[in-house]
Amino acid sequence: MSQLLIKNMLRQLRELQEGSLWFDQSVRLKIDSLTDQEALTRPHPQIHSVAEHISHMLAWREECLLRFKGGRTELMNSPEDWKDNLELSRSGWNRLKNRFYESTDTLIKALENQDDAYLNTPFQDTEYNFHYLIEGILQHDLYHLGQIGITIKLLKKG
Repeated sequence: MSQLLIKNMLRQLRELQEGSLWFDQSVRLKIDSLTDQEALTRPHPQIHSVAEHISHMLAWREECLLRFKGGRTELMNSPEDWKDNLELSRSGWNRLKNRFYESTDTLIKALENQDDAYLNTPFQDTEYNFHYLIEGILQHDLYHLGQIGITIKLLKKG
């Protein structure tokens, strides 16, 4: 029972959230010091707030977890995909951050007892498997982490 790939993906999930990344700060280092106002502010009308990015990342992580269980929604272009700041402000920035951090733990728990063969499991009626799905979540998070960094720089500039 090999877990080489699984362990590598779990390490990446942990490092992305809390670790020391060679290319930049982890999610936690980037966002933990933001106030509610900073997190929920768009520095430009065409740029998402940090909270909008985190909510979007969380929505796709939850979709990933649903697919592990055999489910699937039509998240793309749905209201759940990109919630606006007004909606996010109702539940609060701290709650959103905590839900995002908890999603890392949930993803890790869903995978830690699996072996690498599990990654070949296809989901739904697609040509994609769980390996593709988990790599996609990691890539998606990294993409948005870069955007969050730009958003924060613009917020601090103004």
